[in-house]
Amino acid sequence: MAAAAPPLCTWLVAACSHADCGAEEHRTHQHRQTQCLDGGSGAMFGPRRDRRPIGARRRGSARSGVAMAVALQPERVIVEKKRPDVKQRRVVVTGMGVVTPLGHDPDEFYNNLLDGNSGISEIETFDCSMFPTRIAGEIKSFSTEGWVVPKLSKRMDKFMLYLITAGKKALENGGLTEEVRDELDKTRCGVLIGSAMGGMKVFNDAIEALRVSYRKMNPFCVPFATTNMGSAILAMDLGWMGPNYSISTACATSNFCILNAANHIRRGEADVMLCGGSDAPLIPIGLGGFVACRALSQRNSDPTKASRPWDMGRDGFVMGEGAGVLVLEELEHAKQRGATIYAEFLGGSFTCDAYHMTEPHPEGTGITLCIEKALADSGVTREEINYVNAHATSTQSGDLKEYEAIVRCFGQNPELRVNSTKSMTGHLIGAAGGIEAVASIQAIRTGWVHPNLNLENPEEIVDVGMLVGSKKERCEVKVALSNSFGFGGHNSSILFAPLK
Repeated sequence: MAAAAPPLCTWLVAACSHADCGAEEHRTHQHRQTQCLDGGSGAMFGPRRDRRPIGARRRGSARSGVAMAVALQPERVIVEKKRPDVKQRRVVVTGMGVVTPLGHDPDEFYNNLLDGNSGISEIETFDCSMFPTRIAGEIKSFSTEGWVVPKLSKRMDKFMLYLITAGKKALENGGLTEEVRDELDKTRCGVLIGSAMGGMKVFNDAIEALRVSYRKMNPFCVPFATTNMGSAILAMDLGWMGPNYSISTACATSNFCILNAANHIRRGEADVMLCGGSDAPLIPIGLGGFVACRALSQRNSDPTKASRPWDMGRDGFVMGEGAGVLVLEELEHAKQRGATIYAEFLGGSFTCDAYHMTEPHPEGTGITLCIEKALADSGVTREEINYVNAHATSTQSGDLKEYEAIVRCFGQNPELRVNSTKSMTGHLIGAAGGIEAVASIQAIRTGWVHPNLNLENPEEIVDVGMLVGSKKERCEVKVALSNSFGFGGHNSSILFAPLK
């Protein structure tokens, strides 16, 4: 267990104090550079010393001086430093962290998948008796102790708590202890962890408080509701100054983040990246919203049977919650610090269906294009792909369009094995691709692929010989493809392989 996280002093103090650095204009038009700290006003922004209208200021005078010189210094260093040869920069996975309905450790999580254990059950965190869907991949036991300081743990939305916990667990799993991190060039370490739904509970609570008075609102409701703040706070805690942002592309979020993070390393902009996704949509407004668009299974009497990709009895997906985070690292950087390398990230791709808000393109055009572009980006042939962790959410059209695209791309490969992690975890929305990337990497590590649950009456067009059965199967994975698709027609495919 890692040591308790230090308070995020820099970020919290910034809400109560202000550093006002500027230059005072004299009658002689000579500028004297000064720097001062106004920490006693108690306001987010300190008093303005120049009372003239903003438009009346001389251009360049307000922000010249020491502050500007400091701001330009890192850029000058980057310009002078020779960029690494992009073609030589390979990306590897050196750490994994998860928070899921099937466990909060990568090995525990994958062993449960291999054993065919379902994490889907009745919802317990709130009364959902009035909803037609009352089941989910709900996390029953979760603690931030040792990962997030108690003061922040009480205020943050769960999606942020899941994100920070999974991120720090990935660092621990990757041997990136505090001592090791102190030796890293923090300007070349970044965080790119996204969320589809963001801080839904924090935002919902703020709306309820506003019904009484704005004075009742949580002063942190805006930052704690935005999807980028999880990555931002984790970076503040670690002191990592490299690429830092989040991507929100519905259920494709994690894959988008992982591929973009890898590209920062490939292009020589970073050496280490934490990446993945997190979501905590299991609150009344989240459940109600998906119920309203008729997307969810209503198989309440038998929760473990509710998520059934490619089965004729499927009646919608099952919501889930959690986070999945990877440590991606440049190969030589990982070797130099003696890191354990779990797999190599080969590449990936994004496309857009440009067709419908929630339905896939009827011909699966965008999905097929995405897979083909991912192969081209990775430099591998169709024949090398022998494992696909499918998006397959247990919806009527989505499962079949993806299956048809897989057959179109790889149907001639008799060794191909296809499964869906969602048959046991439910659909973790923006975090789905994160935990499925972990499942794909674990398949490479262990030589086992997990079963598909509840495939009792397959669709007629489905070749069950291509799909993993109801028990785990041996598979020496050559190249693994992990798909994620989201509302809005967002398609993403990423590929992993054993390091050679």
